[in-house]
Amino acid sequence: MKPLGPIPPGFTAIDGELAIAGRKASAIVAEAGRTPLFVYDRALLDARVVQLRAAMPQRLAIHFAVKANPFGPLLSHMNGLVDGFDIASGGELALVEAVGIDPAAVSFAGPGKRDDELELAIAKGVTLNLESAREAERALAIANRLGVVPRLAIRVNPDFDLKGSGMKMGGGAKPFGVDADKVPALARRLVDAGADWRGFHIFAGSQALDAAAIIETQAQTLELAARLAEQAGVALPKCNLGGGFGIPYFPGDKPVDIAAVGAALAERFAQLPAVLQDTRFCIELGRYLVGEAGVYLTRVIDRKESHGDVYLVTDGGLHHQLAASGNFGTVVRRNYPSAIATRFDAPVEEEASVVGCLCTPLDRLADKGGFPRAVEGDLVAIFCAGAYGASASPMMFLGQGPAAEILI
Repeated sequence: MKPLGPIPPGFTAIDGELAIAGRKASAIVAEAGRTPLFVYDRALLDARVVQLRAAMPQRLAIHFAVKANPFGPLLSHMNGLVDGFDIASGGELALVEAVGIDPAAVSFAGPGKRDDELELAIAKGVTLNLESAREAERALAIANRLGVVPRLAIRVNPDFDLKGSGMKMGGGAKPFGVDADKVPALARRLVDAGADWRGFHIFAGSQALDAAAIIETQAQTLELAARLAEQAGVALPKCNLGGGFGIPYFPGDKPVDIAAVGAALAERFAQLPAVLQDTRFCIELGRYLVGEAGVYLTRVIDRKESHGDVYLVTDGGLHHQLAASGNFGTVVRRNYPSAIATRFDAPVEEEASVVGCLCTPLDRLADKGGFPRAVEGDLVAIFCAGAYGASASPMMFLGQGPAAEILI
């Protein structure tokens, strides 16, 4: 029997059934009208931001990385909680605008920005985090044609990465950002061209649970920002320190000690060099803000045995939860936190695998986990589904289509 990941705090049982935001899972499904269904708990979103602000220095702004979850009602709710939004495409710009988010509070990173995306962002006053010198020249030319002063920052490819991170975004050759040694000249070029200079975006990695590694990376980021600003001879109005805060997905994972991270950052802020004294700082978080607030509910369609193994076949699968299936960058497949939602407080009775409805052996949401005995009609819950679920999975594979989503 393989262990399951840790169920996040904030979930309870009512009459033996999983409760989300104080409501039974089956009642939420009835309201939505179908499964599969992503459920996002707004109270857990609120609590996470409150907890984070209490831990971090007051000077530090909090941005939400839209790529983690672009669901419209969730974005609208986050607009009242965070200080800014970070996008990675023109499509995400349209999504944030649709819910009333001010483009002036938005920054746009990512390699391969098309000219039409650059033009739209410049015209609307979005800050562009430039990924190359060539992209900078394209942006300046477009702004000149429009007669607009562009808001431009540089995404820096640092000389280090975030140790222990699930996905390394910096250090060595990368498609992301401008190599650190080339940044000062480019910064001077932007200032001399009359751009509205917005500073640096330095993102070294993501999904780290080790507070010491995050603390070290933030210290290196501040040192790099100061050095590059001094070499460029320009003031640094803003510095995005990136993110990297992970959440526990797998057996043995422990939450990030954000109190330790915040205390260390506050100490660093108290000792900033002169070149950074007036700089505004922010962190850019996605999964840490929303990941644990989401649950994926899918219904058991068939219970079958094959060579003694039990399979709970559901109406969901990797087309909605690619990461939970182990096919989203995971080297070794491990089980996400999961449960039989309609038998939430029942004891473990058997070993079973939860599989989806797709014609591929990759479609496995839980592998040989310990569960209460489930039958057709029961609901399965996959936790940590608030980030990189619906939008990061191949929903159209085999013509299955998207899951329903609801914010409660």
